[in-house]
Amino acid sequence: MGMDVGSTTSKCLILKNGKEIVASALVPAGTGTTGPRRAMEEALERASLGREDLGAVVATGYGRGSFPGADWVVSELSCHALGAHALDGEARTVIDIGGQDAKALRLGPEGKLERFLMNDKCAAGTGRFLEVMARVLEKDVADLAEMDAQASGIVPISSTCTVFAESEVISQLAKGVDLRDLVKGIHRSVAVRTASLARRLGVEAPIAMTGGVARNAGAVRALERELGAPIRVSPLAQLAGALGAAVYGWRKIRS
Repeated sequence: MGMDVGSTTSKCLILKNGKEIVASALVPAGTGTTGPRRAMEEALERASLGREDLGAVVATGYGRGSFPGADWVVSELSCHALGAHALDGEARTVIDIGGQDAKALRLGPEGKLERFLMNDKCAAGTGRFLEVMARVLEKDVADLAEMDAQASGIVPISSTCTVFAESEVISQLAKGVDLRDLVKGIHRSVAVRTASLARRLGVEAPIAMTGGVARNAGAVRALERELGAPIRVSPLAQLAGALGAAVYGWRKIRS
């Protein structure tokens, strides 16, 4: 079992024979909440298994140190690399945008992490940034991708700080701009910051994206435009960390 305890979401995945995903669960509550326990219970129930049936439990993510009963605690960077490789064996650059940070990873053979860069000092360019902007717009985060797709133009957001960007969005709302064009500008703001991170690492295709923001097609499109390259997104992108943790556990018990 791989348990990815994120800042805002808990992800759990059970792997059989190192390849077959038998169950997974995603609970929108992260470290310091009941989310990790609930995610584990849901995954076990869906797999019709008990804790005693598991060969190993590996914890990763922002709150990995607080998850009780883990056999191993592993860096989220290593787990995201392994998980991204398991989802797409051709990927060489992985961009992960989570609730509180963004990462750019360079992968080698077998999903080995070769290099990485992180933005973990500021909420700008993360899932939290999009949550703040959605709240200001009185929209659900899940609505942003469709609004972006309907935009006919773009309202640029120049501030790189979440607090200042929030004020800028409020100012644009007061001018009566089209909300859809504003959302497109918000996505571009995230993409510009993330693309800068990726370029400092050195982008090598194919590029894959993981993390919760990968589920936002508008943010993915904006990042593709900034990088000038297609980005691969698996339907299981948000579970990459948990999958990588499970792969790590499988390799450990087999070694």
